[in-house]
Amino acid sequence: MVERLVVIGGDAAGMSAASQARRRRSPDELEIVALERSRWVSYSACGEPYYVAGYVEPLERLLARTPEDFGRMGIQVRIRHEATAINLGRRTVTVSDLGSGERKELGFDTLMIGTGGRPLRPPINGSRLPGVHGLHTLDDAIALRATAEDGPGNAVVVGGGYVGLEAAEAFHSRGWRVTVLTSGPAVLDRTLDPDLGAQVVAAMENMGIRVVTGTRVECINGTEQVVSVGCDDETHPADVVVLGLGFRPESTLAREAGIGIGPTGAISVDDRQRTDTEGVWAGGDCAEASHRLTGQPVNFHLGTVANKAGRVAGINIGGGDARFPGVLGTAITKVCDLEISSTGLRPSDAAAAGYDAVAGDAQGSTTAGYWPTASAMTIRVVAERAGGRILGAQIVGGPGAGKRIDVFATAIWNGMTAEELAWADLAYAPPFSGVWDLIHIAARRAAIQTC
Repeated sequence: MVERLVVIGGDAAGMSAASQARRRRSPDELEIVALERSRWVSYSACGEPYYVAGYVEPLERLLARTPEDFGRMGIQVRIRHEATAINLGRRTVTVSDLGSGERKELGFDTLMIGTGGRPLRPPINGSRLPGVHGLHTLDDAIALRATAEDGPGNAVVVGGGYVGLEAAEAFHSRGWRVTVLTSGPAVLDRTLDPDLGAQVVAAMENMGIRVVTGTRVECINGTEQVVSVGCDDETHPADVVVLGLGFRPESTLAREAGIGIGPTGAISVDDRQRTDTEGVWAGGDCAEASHRLTGQPVNFHLGTVANKAGRVAGINIGGGDARFPGVLGTAITKVCDLEISSTGLRPSDAAAAGYDAVAGDAQGSTTAGYWPTASAMTIRVVAERAGGRILGAQIVGGPGAGKRIDVFATAIWNGMTAEELAWADLAYAPPFSGVWDLIHIAARRAAIQTC
């Protein structure tokens, strides 16, 4: 008898799982039905700000596969179909056809939940006004690009995280006057130490992007169209507002069905991506993962994590044996020519996890100092005091700085010490680094504080 796999969510985790399951089980053994409430599947959400900026076009370049591509693989993709409930007793999913309005029950033998994340939308007066946008789906990106092309004007970005900074660059690159409003003491306050976040703020100000820290937006003003953001004497003119306030796991369906939810608010899974319910799997932004250093459950909204988790789930659904080895939260972004990246634990994170940690800083340049394109760069390395094991790193600098974080991610992944990394045989040529890369120098400065 043919079994049925139902996949809820048609992007990274869900479609990776579907693809891997199909590679291991033929349509004669396993029917696969994927439900996606939007018009799009398998697209690069991370590429959306760059589409808004005009760096990427046409839109189709952000699509990895279409429903027709999956159809040729024997995977039925039903776009504009929203799963509204899961009944574990009957093993069914309630599905609403958003085109026709029809509702029906779809049975399953195996279920993969890849519902992703939902944008955080605190109650702000005026947040529904025309001209106020999120940047989550491809339709959001299409609408924002149309607005950006109508400019320039005044753009206000609410939120100083990755989406906020990338949206700020998108409008700045098109000649808009951009103001970023964030409640923290600096930008990227969940991934960078405050002093490094302040470096990013200073660099953005030098680019002509205004950054207002320590402010909470209480109202967005206008009648038929947004005209400003803020209240009283903190009002900022706005022709467009982008809400980039972060994301939460979209775990409502699972919670309401009685599937286990972890302490982060995301779906609890083991290292094979199994939930606590037989035959139900989950992965991506809606699910937890284990932090490689602390062993604690975390919920990172990163495409890298979602694709890996989906792959693991799909291999196991297909009869294989794969295990997800954990995450470090390695991430990178840029604002114009400024690159920002991080991995592992900050000093505050390390202390909260019970580590006695030290930090080593190094300031230098992305290339040999005399090279014409040399740009300033700061690297901070966090290491365990006893033994010197590397726990984390943060980088802020010009072109060529950001991807150095991968050296640190690899070192942490393999348990290297700061002393070992300080002697690593890294490549050198003047257009790429000094003879001692700043990686070496920062690691050495951390190492001398360890014992």
